[in-house]
Amino acid sequence: MTKTAIPVFKLYGESQQWPTPDLLHCETISRRSREYQWEIQPHRHADLCQLLYVHKGQAELEIEGQRTTLNEATLQVLPPLCVHGFRFSEDVEGYVVTLAAPLVSHLQTQLGVTADALHALGNYPAGKDKDYLNSQLARLQDEYADAQPARDMMMHALVSVLLVWISRQAIQRRHPRTPRGREYFRRFTQLVEQHYREHPKIEDLAHKLGISVSHLNGTCRELGGQPALQIMHDRQLLEAKRLLTYTSMTINEMSEVLGFSDPTNFSRLFRRRVGFSPKAFREQLKAEAAPV
Repeated sequence: MTKTAIPVFKLYGESQQWPTPDLLHCETISRRSREYQWEIQPHRHADLCQLLYVHKGQAELEIEGQRTTLNEATLQVLPPLCVHGFRFSEDVEGYVVTLAAPLVSHLQTQLGVTADALHALGNYPAGKDKDYLNSQLARLQDEYADAQPARDMMMHALVSVLLVWISRQAIQRRHPRTPRGREYFRRFTQLVEQHYREHPKIEDLAHKLGISVSHLNGTCRELGGQPALQIMHDRQLLEAKRLLTYTSMTINEMSEVLGFSDPTNFSRLFRRRVGFSPKAFREQLKAEAAPV
């Protein structure tokens, strides 16, 4: 197979310019591949992003020289300039959605950095969402083929749904523990809030969650940016700052309220994490509040 460069706003095998005033193009896989005996030679698009959804049948993909075979429902993201070619079984079912650069930019603005999933190769098995994706794409194909009122709005809404799905899959892939990890992290922060004055051991909190200390620390680093003990200390120090700001408690009284057995330990932790002593922190607050 040879590489054929496809200029901007052209679809495979067509000599005319982008065939629609829309910022997207949608068609079934069979519509174009049947014309070419189910084989699309390697080619590229200058600034078009394509979403290939194989619902049934088999697809052999050649992307940037790498060959893969799809035997299950899968959504493949093909970013601009990506060299790609396909060979499909004759019973293939699915869709190809082609997005023009202005629409990709608009969607990225709406979704923020998560829309970066359209700028990188991505192969996302549909799994339990197989029929859901197929219904969304079938609806998009129907809207594309018909001139109903608010057609453009509906098509963009349906593409947005697909992009949200892709973005969530991409995030899930980068952080595979996130769904369960978020639940562990949520329960951990709840336990911290309930017991931070009691200074529980991290081992005991991990045991309550049913996970190991290393698992808990890994989850806290991933979702909270620091290990479990530091999160505990941050909550204690937040309360200390509030007491220093809004009460006239002495350092000893404050240390007792916060569950420290020795005021020296409290002051040492405060200085290490905040950068100066509790007394200096309070004096700074007073200086900032004094009239000039």
